[in-house]
Amino acid sequence: MTLVTKPRLQRKWLFQAPAHVRYKHFSAPLSPELKKSHKTNAVPVRVGDTVRIMRGERKGIEGKVSSVDRKNYRIFIEGVTREKVDGTAVPVPIHPSKVMLIKLNLDDKWRNEILKRKGAKEKAEEEKPKKKKEKAKRKPKPRKKVAEKTLEEQAKKEKKKTKRKTAKETEAKKEETGVE
Repeated sequence: MTLVTKPRLQRKWLFQAPAHVRYKHFSAPLSPELKKSHKTNAVPVRVGDTVRIMRGERKGIEGKVSSVDRKNYRIFIEGVTREKVDGTAVPVPIHPSKVMLIKLNLDDKWRNEILKRKGAKEKAEEEKPKKKKEKAKRKPKPRKKVAEKTLEEQAKKEKKKTKRKTAKETEAKKEETGVE
């Protein structure tokens, strides 16, 4: 996948993304306690997770995720509703980046494996001693041939310039003396 810097194409890729890419866009940060226990910073939100809203009018409200709308990149939380003019309650869509996961739904064995793998990766990175990698210095290739060619080319150019100068000088002298 190539990186795109144009906002127009970023939006295009976001809204035309396949399901496996959209899944990763639903990542939300974990609470500090979960970060310590699972040794990872963020996990995609799923139905059944308990989240706390961190931004907007409903900041601080906690609730379970009732549904996930992958098409519009929004989640719906139990208890977070808006009352319509006719009196009916409608769930409010919230972007997953604006919430923090407080409790994970670990009913799925695949999700458990993902969390173990992510935690193991970070654990392995911590255990590795950080060493500076020394780049192998390459010996410079002999460039005698190139240097000789450039010197020869420069000498030819100088000769042409002197020929041109001499031709111009001779014409100027002829005009001054009046000799043809």
